[in-house]
Amino acid sequence: MAASSFQGNERYEFDCQILHHYLSGNGTINNQKLVDIFVHRSSFEFKLIRQTYAALYGQNVLHLFSNIQRNNPFARAAYLRMIEPQERDAEITRNSLFGGSVNLNTLIEIACTRPSSELQCIKQTYRSRYNSELEQDVTAKVRGGFKESCRNCGGRVDMSMAMCDAKTLYEAVESGRTVDQKTIISLLSQRNSGQVKAILVSYKQLYGHEFCKSLKQSKCGQFGREVRIVIRCIQNPEKFFAKQLRMKNADAREILIRIVITRSEIDINDVNKAFASKTGSSIEKLVRRDFNNNSKDHKTNNIVADILIGLTKRS
Repeated sequence: MAASSFQGNERYEFDCQILHHYLSGNGTINNQKLVDIFVHRSSFEFKLIRQTYAALYGQNVLHLFSNIQRNNPFARAAYLRMIEPQERDAEITRNSLFGGSVNLNTLIEIACTRPSSELQCIKQTYRSRYNSELEQDVTAKVRGGFKESCRNCGGRVDMSMAMCDAKTLYEAVESGRTVDQKTIISLLSQRNSGQVKAILVSYKQLYGHEFCKSLKQSKCGQFGREVRIVIRCIQNPEKFFAKQLRMKNADAREILIRIVITRSEIDINDVNKAFASKTGSSIEKLVRRDFNNNSKDHKTNNIVADILIGLTKRS
């Protein structure tokens, strides 16, 4: 047991040496070793690496990567891999709310694809880090169909309740000239994702079409569009992520890094299949196209590309 522990400590010390060479600029940077660290280490191992780095060099390696991540895609990928998942998601959520204009898609990504137990940890971490309540900040910053979605919590699926809720949703959309937004938001925010899926199945059984089709009516407007995004994310998260990857905007690289890292070992294979079904290509080819170029940062880009491709192959 002692020998095994010593070998483990020795490996983490070696990992720290590789990271220190990169961060300090002293010594030869071994690109392949960097890739191996960020592809193959687990969340628990990264915790040990952070502790070992602090013991060896008296510095917080996570802070070192954080300080240079803005214009360095490798540092960004390294930071997202090394940080605790609940810390990562709390920070992403905070930036989505207060980093300029509200990033609704990223908020939906966190609120609708994380298990209820993780959401509770994210809320606790958010409160601890920012001395603020996540739900209150969402309510203050977000208008429309999403604003209470982060209140979903775990529980059993009740099919009889799902039938009743489906009828309530139908009435909320169809019974008047305008949509009863308050009822829809209240109902969906009080049901866990499994119960929401059951409601949507019941809705189709009762009325012969998807609830999302009802929300396409002109009277639903922007509210309907936002609720459709939430529902589709709950129903088919892999399709939601694949659509995010297909978006062409200034945040395309950030989205690609974040999705590959956060969905690795969860559903990245399903995301890849959904992406391929729409594009005829693969996430690996997308990574190669976005990061393997002839820019002055081609060495850094190659490291990022190899890390992301390695993570897409972990299942």
